[in-house]
Amino acid sequence: MAEPQTSSSITAAFPAPPPFYKHFTETNLARFAELQADSNTDLEDNRNNRSPLNSLLDLPSELRYLQPPPPPPNGRYRSFGEDRSLAAPIIPLPDETSTLYTSPPTPASLIQLTRSILLNFLELVHILATNPSSTEYGPKWDDLRDLFRNAHQAVNEYRPHQAREALILMMEAQVERGRREKEGIEELRTRIDKILEGLGKGLAEREVKESRVNETELRQDSRGGDDEEWDRELEDEERMWEVLKEDLDS
Repeated sequence: MAEPQTSSSITAAFPAPPPFYKHFTETNLARFAELQADSNTDLEDNRNNRSPLNSLLDLPSELRYLQPPPPPPNGRYRSFGEDRSLAAPIIPLPDETSTLYTSPPTPASLIQLTRSILLNFLELVHILATNPSSTEYGPKWDDLRDLFRNAHQAVNEYRPHQAREALILMMEAQVERGRREKEGIEELRTRIDKILEGLGKGLAEREVKESRVNETELRQDSRGGDDEEWDRELEDEERMWEVLKEDLDS
């Protein structure tokens, strides 16, 4: 008679990740970005056409998990089994939990709460390791619960300050970018002024040389002189224009 087989299954401390995480690959993300770009182009070309990404059925099966879900239609959602609202303010701490930080919270208070959580967790592990049957872990468990609640509450209260600081950094980056553009424009304007000044001097010198050439031609016609001086003046003028051309090209 065969003995019944016993299954030695190992239960994990934490559940496995959802199976659809395998679809979040670089290739799928690139394909999804291309479909989004094509969808935006189609909407701009024809407003009456439906976007390819309006429905999950319009996407390939391996890309449907990459489409974010729409916002709750009624403004309410469930989190950890509790019904919550998108427009609800920050939920205060329960009455049985005391506040362990000064309001408004600061980064220093968040660090202090994190260190307290770590210390209390080590103390809880020590109690369970030395005497698992002891009931001393109960108060320590309650302390950890209150610390986590306070940390979660402090992070929520710190969000407006974090958003304000992020906005300040963005505005400072825009000001710095505008300052660099202004400096570039000023540098270009100075360069153009120098080129125009050189052109003005060149035109003035050319007018003087043309007048001299006319006088030289008149003297040569009257005296029958040589063309050496005229050739030298033409060479000087050609060199001047070459220099101006190099300045404009640079």
